[in-house]
Amino acid sequence: MIRVTYHDDLKEVQADGPLAGLLGDGEALAPFDRLAWWRNLTESCDILPLIAVARSADQRAVLALMRRKRSIFALANWYSFRVKPLFTKGASQAELLTELAADLAGQAPHIVLEPLPNEHGETDLTAACFRKSGWLVFREQSDVNHVLHVRGRSFAEYLAGRPGPLRTTLKRKSGKVAVQLLDRFDADAWAAYEAVYAQSWKPEEGSPKFLRRFVEEEGAAGRLRMAIARHDGEPVAAQFWTVEGGTAFIHKLAHTEASKSLSPGTTLSAALFEWVIDRDKVTLIDFGTGNDGYKRDWMEDVRPRYRLTMFRPAWPQNWPAIARIALRRLAGGAKHG
Repeated sequence: MIRVTYHDDLKEVQADGPLAGLLGDGEALAPFDRLAWWRNLTESCDILPLIAVARSADQRAVLALMRRKRSIFALANWYSFRVKPLFTKGASQAELLTELAADLAGQAPHIVLEPLPNEHGETDLTAACFRKSGWLVFREQSDVNHVLHVRGRSFAEYLAGRPGPLRTTLKRKSGKVAVQLLDRFDADAWAAYEAVYAQSWKPEEGSPKFLRRFVEEEGAAGRLRMAIARHDGEPVAAQFWTVEGGTAFIHKLAHTEASKSLSPGTTLSAALFEWVIDRDKVTLIDFGTGNDGYKRDWMEDVRPRYRLTMFRPAWPQNWPAIARIALRRLAGGAKHG
């Protein structure tokens, strides 16, 4: 028998043994799959979570969600590379997720999940389970994810395959800045990152509190890879990555506008690529979402990210939105996967 429960108190999730194991450091292979990430989102970004859990004996399926008025969305924000349903090992995934989707009809008539991956059929499975349980499901590509499959190369071998202009820039500019590498949180380095970001081309930071807490936690766990570039003693570029489960995740990078001619960001990227490839021996480097041109210089593959927009078709208030999406599709304005 499958039982579905909902939690807005993450301590309740932590108290469930199989769930705590699934969402802890031992099982999770990415920051976005850990209870600590969800806790930071809710506490630092003032989000009230709705953690939906389907249980059958020791099997678990979980969706991290949040409410907005009458709708439900994935528990995520601009720092989240992806979201997806999570399952304990050996769980009957389709059975659990279908029951969870059916029960969610009593929570909201409209659900949006994004950005969903599909490398292992996550979007396919989620869409199929919601359709089976009576939801009208619209699927579209909402973003892209640039990645590098290392495929056993050393950093030198990888670098030899980069575009000529990038390699030329590195050769000409790499001695212009001093590079500091860290694998633990350092308050001075973090202050340097914040100073660089404030003078960069980037928009105002969405949640500095969230980022600092994340970096502190990742540093304490040994997963942080941070780099600061200085010119004449002043910080001019900064990046931080994390490493776990054989993957390096590139979270944030910035350089000051005044230092653009020094290409300090390129120098820092090269230093961090070398670190994670040659020392950490990662098999994948993930540059997150977004189709920024500079990512193509470093990455070799692009993966789609999807949005599932789901409605209870019998709910009259949904009909105008359903009609708008249907008309847009007829006009060819959406990308489907």
